[in-house]
Amino acid sequence: MGLRIYDTLQRAKVEFVPATPGHVGIYVCGPTVYADPHLGHARGPVVYDVLRRYLLHKGYKVRFVSNITDVGHLTDDADEGEDKIVRRAKLERLEPMEVAEKYMWSYFDAMQALNVLRPSIAPRASGHIPEMLELTERLLARGHAYERKGSVYFRVRSFPEYGKLSGKRLEELRAGARVEVREEKEDPLDFALWKAAEPGHIMRWKSPWGEGYPGWHIECTAMSLKYLGEGFDLHAGGIDLQFPHHECEIAQAEAAGFRFARHWMHHNHVLLEGEKMAKSTGNLVLLHDLLEAHEPMALRFYLLQTHYRSPMDFTWEGLESAKRGYARLLHAYREVRERKKTAPPGTTPGLERALDALEKAFMEAIEDDLSTPEALAALFAFLPELHKLLPEARGESLARAEAVFHTLGEGILGLFPERVLEERVSGPLLEGLIALLLELREEARRAKDYEKSDLIRERLRALGVIVEDTKEGPRWRLER
Repeated sequence: MGLRIYDTLQRAKVEFVPATPGHVGIYVCGPTVYADPHLGHARGPVVYDVLRRYLLHKGYKVRFVSNITDVGHLTDDADEGEDKIVRRAKLERLEPMEVAEKYMWSYFDAMQALNVLRPSIAPRASGHIPEMLELTERLLARGHAYERKGSVYFRVRSFPEYGKLSGKRLEELRAGARVEVREEKEDPLDFALWKAAEPGHIMRWKSPWGEGYPGWHIECTAMSLKYLGEGFDLHAGGIDLQFPHHECEIAQAEAAGFRFARHWMHHNHVLLEGEKMAKSTGNLVLLHDLLEAHEPMALRFYLLQTHYRSPMDFTWEGLESAKRGYARLLHAYREVRERKKTAPPGTTPGLERALDALEKAFMEAIEDDLSTPEALAALFAFLPELHKLLPEARGESLARAEAVFHTLGEGILGLFPERVLEERVSGPLLEGLIALLLELREEARRAKDYEKSDLIRERLRALGVIVEDTKEGPRWRLER
């Protein structure tokens, strides 16, 4: 059948056929790097990482571009407010680029822990000002933009197809627009391609219209066209970016005369207590806190349990359940690897049939709009038959089972990097044993037996378990 995805632009599942045979170009909107990433920032990278891994498995050469926004993203996500990075720089008393560098690496470290493949290219907005200026000048020359007081705005009414991605109509948008915003605009819906820098604004570049900085929307248009070319295969991002960010990207590119993305994918929000996880509201769980306290691959497993187009409501109970489910799959994979070492030669027909069924069900799920919940269900449906046949399984069949676990579980889902396959105590048992030792340590501290308390802590450290004392009590993490 081949891969089918839900194309937001066409509002239907469509067959995904790359424009150039054997090659796929993907652009995913990356983070604005002004704070540590939260769990919501992990969902998109994990989802599109599975898509990329599937395409690589199918033999495609994939150019995967995901940007870093380090300038131009204002606090109201439009043309008003303060640059988010500049605002954070003032709070931390750092240079804006120090803030961008600090939180960019914080994000990349978290992605590495989650086994997300690095982008082929991770362009930074601040490094592509010339491309943005060139695109802005092109839009001015074609009558789709105008300059006012050193700022340049896109003339939305000049592009009748504005709204085709989100389904919003210009008449409805104008009726609800804030007419008091930016007097120099011809129309309240017009958006900034280039902003004049106010006195004291730190991040500024020279332009034909005076010193300023780029609008947020033009950054992704310029960078995606530069590295993927016209008519590239897929543009993806969060559902909250569908309007206005992605809508504006399309308008800028096509008004300038360029063919833009052929397909669009959008993942839904991660919720906490029923509300969208967001830095701006403080309703979030920091990714680094989760990764220190829990196995990162169990967290990745949890993210893949919900279809990417559905909201995912994070709960601690759900995470604990995911950890148990992941431990079951990991144990089965380890057991196959171990039994293969001493199994007699030959094949086991029952296991071969079960593996055929697994591969068929798994690939059908992934190829049906990246249905990772169904792909995981196929793996779990395979386990009872595997456990029944393992005692008598022959070497060639076990070797195939190991290869299937690797291809599906790690190659496509990215759940089993080599480090987790090493035989060691893990999951609930590990957590229970450490919790018991920490209880004994706390009893020693209450009894003022600090020698015993310190001994437990040092022995744990020697085993790779780091204990930190906090106001809320002791916390532990595995040394990586």
